[in-house]
Amino acid sequence: MPDSLPSSDNAPLPSADVIIEIPFHDVDSAQVAWHGHYSKYFELARCALLDRIDYNYSQMSESGYFWPVIDMRIRYVGAARFQQKIRVTATLAEWENRLRIDYLITDLATGKRLTKGHTIQVAVAMDSGEMQLASPPVLTRKLGLLP
Repeated sequence: MPDSLPSSDNAPLPSADVIIEIPFHDVDSAQVAWHGHYSKYFELARCALLDRIDYNYSQMSESGYFWPVIDMRIRYVGAARFQQKIRVTATLAEWENRLRIDYLITDLATGKRLTKGHTIQVAVAMDSGEMQLASPPVLTRKLGLLP
């Protein structure tokens, strides 16, 4: 069962949005964004989310952990096209034993869903190279769950 942040007021899970205009170099001859670029769009939103919780990749490294992506799922619902403006939303869904970040890509003008997916990241101790079976306390502190 997915973890959820404890909250007495049912506050939403941390999330962040980025707006992207699909550039020419991301599209194929039909002016549709190539499927492989969606991982980049996810990454841009993920970095915005990590900045929001004050635990971006530099801070992860400073805390002694790598957080590699070990799984990524993408479900293409509709095509993103050249010069289309899209909103990419990244939402933290799990954090106790791993980071699961859910993504939703929508057309900025209409709100129509184009793509959804998620990534899974795990903490790896930099000094030993060992995967951690639980997220380190630094993450729960950043989420405001520990002092």
